[in-house]
Amino acid sequence: MSYPVSFEADYVERRSRLTALVRLVLVIPLWIWFYLYAIVAYLAIVLAWFAIVITGRYPRGLYDFVAGFTRFLARITAYAALLCDPYPSFGGADNPAYPVRMGFAGPLASYSRLKTFFRAILAIPVLVVRYLMGLMLDIGAVAAWIVIVITGKLPRGLFDLLVLANSYTARSDAYLGLLTETYPPFQDEHTRAAGTSGPPDVPGPSLA
Repeated sequence: MSYPVSFEADYVERRSRLTALVRLVLVIPLWIWFYLYAIVAYLAIVLAWFAIVITGRYPRGLYDFVAGFTRFLARITAYAALLCDPYPSFGGADNPAYPVRMGFAGPLASYSRLKTFFRAILAIPVLVVRYLMGLMLDIGAVAAWIVIVITGKLPRGLFDLLVLANSYTARSDAYLGLLTETYPPFQDEHTRAAGTSGPPDVPGPSLA
């Protein structure tokens, strides 16, 4: 059974030295917007927590909003870490043309009230692994910055490392946002670690 949150990133070897050089400057407007976006998203997650604990259901409107925020965060994280070059949008809508994509299967028919109520405790192992993956992403991003600025290329092996870290981080955000009840995998058949510039041939979960 496929994990209900997919992560895809297209491998492109040639990269822009100039935009890589000033990436931390280019990402500033995105992070400013992220902090504003996050205020509303975290409020939506709190509301969803109450809704699930009381009714056992995740309201579709809240689910779509939190999924959009999670997708937006995954894209700007990937852009900041040099996983891709195109500038991401400021919204959370799905964009199949963008080289980093997240798909969401939609809210479950019913959620466990207990798993939701104790999510802060159940999430501790995920948070530990997420922290380690964050360190890996930071180290990989620094290495990618040096290599791209010097050679104008991103080696596939380094790309795969960035995908591993970014994909787990993104899926852990979905778990923390109550979008799924199962622990995120490191990678699966719906994690695109390398390939051509087009979307994968293997169908993934339906997108939110």
